[in-house]
Amino acid sequence: MHIIVLVKQVPDIEKVQFLKDKGWVDRASADSEINPFDLNAVEAAQQMKETLGATVTAISMGPAPAEAVLKEAIARNADRGILLTDEKFAGADTLATSCALAAAIRKAGDFDLLLCGEKTVDGDTSQVGPSVAERLGIPHLSFVSEISAVAEDRITMVVETASGSVIVESGYPLLITGTKDLNTPRLPTLKDKLRARKAEVEKWSAADLADMADLSKFGQEGSATWVDSISVPPEKKRKGEVLKGEDSAGKLVAALDKDGLLKG
Repeated sequence: MHIIVLVKQVPDIEKVQFLKDKGWVDRASADSEINPFDLNAVEAAQQMKETLGATVTAISMGPAPAEAVLKEAIARNADRGILLTDEKFAGADTLATSCALAAAIRKAGDFDLLLCGEKTVDGDTSQVGPSVAERLGIPHLSFVSEISAVAEDRITMVVETASGSVIVESGYPLLITGTKDLNTPRLPTLKDKLRARKAEVEKWSAADLADMADLSKFGQEGSATWVDSISVPPEKKRKGEVLKGEDSAGKLVAALDKDGLLKG
């Protein structure tokens, strides 16, 4: 069984600053880390490897420093790490990103299951995983909160929908995106970290994917959308009012009624 996990390097979202005059995220203002939602996908792959003896490949797209997130995946028991790194990939929206990732997956060889995090904390679109599945022509299930059972030919999951939870059974190939409820990621041991530090991450350029996709579909050239500007909304502060006097209760009722809080 071959499992491919998609991971991404993101800035520490609680510390990152914004260049308001330029409308950019100042990625240098905070340390980078593996996308928290992707850790759940990596943990799921690790559990399946332990149960079924699966082979796990981790793939990411980003600048050279993004190699660190693949080392993190290897420390968490991935067998192989592949980094798509090339200026040709720069400026990609979710459409162009899914095109590059799908091409890399084809090049990586036959697979059974693709695992992704529900979303990334820096983009928050939840689009890339399903887009990759569509490009590969395989089924996909989003917002998986539990993997109930897994075998070499079938997997059973709990999928969260707007109307409630649904139990779904599927064969392979399949792509799923997992929520934070999917599992609790374990920390790698010191031995695993040392092993991952020595591991070699494969680096593929856009040219390496030329036989798998049209290069004009990558990066900014292949993007249908772009960010015009980024603004930080002002922090809203609660407004308080102190009611005093004998008619305080009446004033409170009137205020609640004015805001429509007493209807029904």
